[in-house]
Amino acid sequence: MNTASSTAIVIALGYLLGCIPFAVITSRMFGLADPRSYGSGNPGATNVLRSGNKVAAVLTLLGDALKGVAAVLLARWLDMGDGTALFAGVAAFVGHVFPVTLGFRGGKGVATAAGVMLAAVPAVGLTALGVWVLVAVLTRYSSLAALLAACSAPVSGLLYTHSATICAALAAMSGLLIWRHADNIRRLMNGTESRIGGKKTSTS
Repeated sequence: MNTASSTAIVIALGYLLGCIPFAVITSRMFGLADPRSYGSGNPGATNVLRSGNKVAAVLTLLGDALKGVAAVLLARWLDMGDGTALFAGVAAFVGHVFPVTLGFRGGKGVATAAGVMLAAVPAVGLTALGVWVLVAVLTRYSSLAALLAACSAPVSGLLYTHSATICAALAAMSGLLIWRHADNIRRLMNGTESRIGGKKTSTS
């Protein structure tokens, strides 16, 4: 089944999985306002948390992460190989960031990227998670933690796998995640970014 057409189909399915708007779905389930209508306007777990409903935020976080996991596992279940599995995961990440279901205006992709990395290259995912936790604890900046975790992914990917293809896929995903954090980067540079536990954050 490992042909160009079947690979394209798996990647397309990965993208469609990424387009599932868990932030919007979860908010409707709990009778909350559409997350695109308040806060950062981001359809992600962090913005759902602004509603005050922690359960909805956690379910959104898990749903967004599992989109990436599902795309990777689907490709592996179809015996497509590790490389295709990673690309399917990256497609799910792209689907989260640019979902056709939300007019191509999605979240920042932190949870989905984490799910992709943990499922496709566990060592890379665990390294990125470790970086996130360390930076978040030391600085209390969730956005900075996400940015540095993203930067670590292609480096650790090359170290762990010695595969230029895997490194390139991780670099593409990390680059898009960093780009989606442009506003956070500006606030970090200006000293106006909010810290974890504050009233304003926008990292997912």
